[in-house]
Amino acid sequence: MALREILKFGEDVLRKKCREVTAFDEKLAQLLDDMAETLKEADGVGLAAPQVGILRRAIVIDVHDEKGVIELINPVIIKTEGVQVGREGCLSAPGEWCEVERPQTVTVKAFDRTGKEFELKGSDLLARAICHEVDHLDGILFIDRVKQDIAKRS
Repeated sequence: MALREILKFGEDVLRKKCREVTAFDEKLAQLLDDMAETLKEADGVGLAAPQVGILRRAIVIDVHDEKGVIELINPVIIKTEGVQVGREGCLSAPGEWCEVERPQTVTVKAFDRTGKEFELKGSDLLARAICHEVDHLDGILFIDRVKQDIAKRS
């Protein structure tokens, strides 16, 4: 495993749409391991492959609960419920925080590192993290989700 550099806002790669993962191989496993180590070192909650310069649909999330590190390959949010508004930051924008509206609960369909499909339902911080990281895969940054009416309330 190795630490990877986390790209900062302004890097072109953060605004690009990622390609699907098609090879569930050692290269993917190494990327996921490196991303998990980088996430832990940065003391973050989530990290998407484009944040380390790789335009592939891969995410690692750790909300520091019993699930530990969650790996989502080619994730697709298939259901959302409710609304939550809360402060959100990003490892690609150190020190920046904004109020962002997200679903309270999300269900995501994804693959694990071996290519096995699964569904995961998450609420609260996990739901926020899933939405935030899936956005990264489509070149969307959390600052794009800030609503003027929310910003005025804070």
